[in-house]
Amino acid sequence: MSLVEPPPYLASVQNNIRARPIPWDGAVRAGNLADEQLKKIKSVDKVRKEQRKQNIESDLQGYTTLLIGGKNGTSVLEKAAKRTDIIQYVLVLAADLINDSSSLASKLLDEPEPYKPFLPLLSQSSNPEDPIPLLASSLLNNLASRSLTSSSKSLPRDEEALPKLYSYLSKLAKSQDSGLQDIGVQGYSALLRTKKSRELFWKQRKDTITPLMDILHSAAGAAKDTDSTLWSGATSIRGADAAIGGGVGLQLLYHVLLVIWQLSFEGKLIGEELEREHEIVPLYTQLLRISPKEKTTRLLLSTLYNLLSANQSSLIPAATLVRLPALLANLSGRHLTDPDLLDDLKNLNEMLDEYTKTQTTFDEYAAEVDSGHLRWSPPHRNATFWRENARKILEFNRGELLKKLAEIMAKPWENDKKVLAVGCNDVGRLVKEVPDQRGQLEKLGLKRRVMELMSDPDEAVRWESLRAVGEWLRYNVEN
Repeated sequence: MSLVEPPPYLASVQNNIRARPIPWDGAVRAGNLADEQLKKIKSVDKVRKEQRKQNIESDLQGYTTLLIGGKNGTSVLEKAAKRTDIIQYVLVLAADLINDSSSLASKLLDEPEPYKPFLPLLSQSSNPEDPIPLLASSLLNNLASRSLTSSSKSLPRDEEALPKLYSYLSKLAKSQDSGLQDIGVQGYSALLRTKKSRELFWKQRKDTITPLMDILHSAAGAAKDTDSTLWSGATSIRGADAAIGGGVGLQLLYHVLLVIWQLSFEGKLIGEELEREHEIVPLYTQLLRISPKEKTTRLLLSTLYNLLSANQSSLIPAATLVRLPALLANLSGRHLTDPDLLDDLKNLNEMLDEYTKTQTTFDEYAAEVDSGHLRWSPPHRNATFWRENARKILEFNRGELLKKLAEIMAKPWENDKKVLAVGCNDVGRLVKEVPDQRGQLEKLGLKRRVMELMSDPDEAVRWESLRAVGEWLRYNVEN
């Protein structure tokens, strides 16, 4: 993360530290600093930028040793290990030096272990507001992002450092403070510049991805595991221009979307898992409905295109279920000006049009069951559909569709009881149309489940479960 324009929270911390007086001479007398180190610090501290750059570049090796040590001497961080005030000041100063002199940054990265003095500082405190890990992470991000883009090959030092950096940044992303969250998210974005860095990020997805998805669910107006808003397409209420659903600020939303967009270039690796774990397609469709700016709409469309194009057979059906084609048609009618946005909108429309041309009603139903979420889409109440497809549903892919229906029915769905009502309807239809196979349903626990749901608090669930049980009873009486 370049610190030329740091996030406001980080800039405030840095400015406060710059303003603090440090008793440098006392530190030398106490053995917390060497005379030579103090001379180097004073020659670049509180001087004009041009003078600072000149002083640094006239002694690149000296400043490299000052910051990270090595065979030529001890680093100032090691020497001042017991002085928190000096460590904080040096971390801020180091960031300034690297930003002012790209030659110093390159010189540091020429060393075999440029991250060694800074990585241990990440675990110095579990408090996300502690300045030392915060400043160390920003400095490491700056160096690591330069390292990642300076070599065509993945370097072992980066592969070792990135997981530690991701772990620290995830603590910031999980914070309740939006300022800290934004630092963490921007830190991610600075690092996700190569295939390897994205793969390592994905490998830690429980810590890295899940907090970001929680932010997006909040922005969409649907808390995690409360999916009715996503699937119904209900629009969340936006407040002031600075924030949308859940009080998520527009800048934080944009930065989170930017990270997921960067990650979406590994669409084949991540697409199906993102849908399975976070219902990314319904989530992004809902975010598109409420997107407040063209820049957020552009990232949403581009990410969807990357994911859907890499996982057409599994994700496009999910997109049609949440009525993404209709939403895209609506977007096409708006006055949009961003050329990249318009290209992605056109490509997405073409991809979805091609799919819907060949889709049958059975395909639509199978895709809905496979998505793990049921709604009152047209097939469920269509008697002709059930007459023609009930046996096919039971036999499809050796009963996999029925097993998936049983998995859906087994969940409590406390926040979206409609799913259980639709499921009971489907079970009753299957018993009615293929009564000779009711044993197949009973083996999967579907009869027991619909009988349990006869006492559910939700009226619609009770009604549909009674109808389903009625089909079993009707067959028994008739035979």
